[in-house]
Parts: sequence; C-alpha cells; structure tokens
Amino acid sequence: MKKIAVCGAGGFIAGHLVKELLKKGHPVRAVDIKPLNEWYQVFDGAESLVLDLRIRENCYQAVNRYNQVFNLAADMGGMGFIENNKAACMISVLINTHLLLASHDCGIDRYFYASSACVYNGEKQNDPDNPGLKEYEAYPALAEDGYGWEKLFSERMCRHFSEDFGLVTRVARFHNVYGPFGTYDGGREKAPAAMCRKVIEASITGNNEITIWGDGHQTRSFMYIDDCIKGIIDIMYSNIEEPINLGSSEMVSINQLVDIVEDIAGYKLERKYDPDAPKGVRGRNSDNTLIKQYLDWEPSIPLRKGMKKTYDWIKEQMLHQLKSKKETSRFNK
Repeated sequence: MKKIAVCGAGGFIAGHLVKELLKKGHPVRAVDIKPLNEWYQVFDGAESLVLDLRIRENCYQAVNRYNQVFNLAADMGGMGFIENNKAACMISVLINTHLLLASHDCGIDRYFYASSACVYNGEKQNDPDNPGLKEYEAYPALAEDGYGWEKLFSERMCRHFSEDFGLVTRVARFHNVYGPFGTYDGGREKAPAAMCRKVIEASITGNNEITIWGDGHQTRSFMYIDDCIKGIIDIMYSNIEEPINLGSSEMVSINQLVDIVEDIAGYKLERKYDPDAPKGVRGRNSDNTLIKQYLDWEPSIPLRKGMKKTYDWIKEQMLHQLKSKKETSRFNK
C-alpha cells in the first residue's frame, strides 16, 4: 500500500477522500489549516496534522516519508466568497507551489491537483444553454478573476514540474461538487447546500419566501460527492497527462435546482430575486467526452437522488442545532 498525504483533509471533498483511501487500506496523513475540531470529518486511522501549507517548511513536513500527494487544499467557497475574496483565493498559489517543491525534493512519485471549472474562458459561458466546456476551451485564457486564475496558473505549475523534473502529476477540473459533510451556511456554501438550507429554514420558521441570487436562469451542473471521489482516484491512477473535466453533464438552472429541493421538502416558496448578488457566469456545464474516452466512465448519480441525501443530512444538522439551542436556553433560565 502506498503512503498517501491528503492536503485540505479538513474540508468537504478531501474528508470523503481520506475515508475512501483508508477503506482501501492505505496509510493516510491528513493535513489541514483548520483546528481539528473544525474539520468536517476526522478519522482515527489517519495521522492528522494541523499545518498552514502556504508556508514552505510545513509542506515538507506534510509529504516527507510519504509516497503520493492529493492536493485539495485552497482558500475557497461558493460564488459569494470567491467574488469578494480574490486576493485570498490567489494566495492559495503558495500551497500548490510549495507542495510541488516539497514533493519533488522528497521523492513523491505521484501528485494530484484539484483544479476547477473556474479556469474556463468566461466568454464561453455567456449562454445559459451551455453545450458543455471542452478541456481546450480554457485557452485563450480568461479565467474567473482571482480563484480561476490561481487554479489555471497552478495547473501549469503541475505540467512543468512533470516536464522538467519527471514528477507524475494529474489534474482534474471540478464542476460544483455537493453532498453530506460540507458547508451549508456561513458564506462559503455552494448553491445546492444553500438552497437546501434556505428551504429547511423556511419550513421550520413558516416563512414562505426564498431569495435567489440573479434571475434564477443561470445554469450549472452539480456532481455528487461519491462520483467525485471515484473520479479523483480513477484520474490519479490513470495515464491522463492533461487537465480533465470531472463533473456531471446534467445541467440545470438555479430555478430548476430550487424546484428539486422544494419537491424533496414538500414545501413551496415564493421566490424573490436579487439581481445585484454574486452570480458568476451565465451558463456552465461539463463536457465529458474526454473522460469517457479515457476511462469509459462519467459521473452517474442523478441530481435529484444526490440532493435528497444532501437535504436529509443538512436537515438533520439544522434540527440538531435548533434542539441544542432550545436546551441551552432552558438551562440558562
């Protein structure tokens, strides 16, 4: 079994990845900047380290005496976060740069980098009926300001470390991943979790309104976490040398996403639209021609099925928090 370092392990996707790698029998070192009590998932079977990977020396500590690295560490969130924190997103370039240097110096034999669909040229995403973004359409470059440019630059770093030093690197461009054990409030949440939270809050409070950013006609595709984890592992151990899409091709509008959540909840809401809120590109979808060609596979879990699992988990968390608040309030009286 390879000894594997997972960076960003306190986060949503990497936490699920640690779980899967442990299940496969790999020794895992899990690394994140957050205190352990803020990690979404912590596993007794993993060596868990709290390190700021923007600092070069910490990257050496993270990968030393290990064989492989999955880098999913970044300062990021949903559109509301990345549009208002461009500098913070750009600083994540230090994480990938220092991890690549440490991986080269410490003899890492395989390196995975989690990129994003935000690298794609914005002019290719002005139509809600987006036919799907093909990998070559990241150039000529016009990435999402801040976060997208950092991801695109880091992709090139991986490429050149591979070409110049022989480090085997694999890059996947994630398209909107969702599921349990992720952020659903606080400003960093993405659309699927945000919609679940808003509908659950409305059903609890009896409010019949929901605020939607933009006009609701903007489109995206959303990939369930189980599909994402399988894709990460398959790409890591493939012969795919170029960056490749990892996302669902089941595109929906934000209005349709709300329809799905309302149907799951059995609760209809009056929609209010905020045209001034962060809303990102007009239309984005994943073209999966290449991943089907290489791996004869693409994400398969339907959006409604994944959203039901996500909704149920978020509702359980919110009801537990509400119960705890009520008990605390009674205790303090």
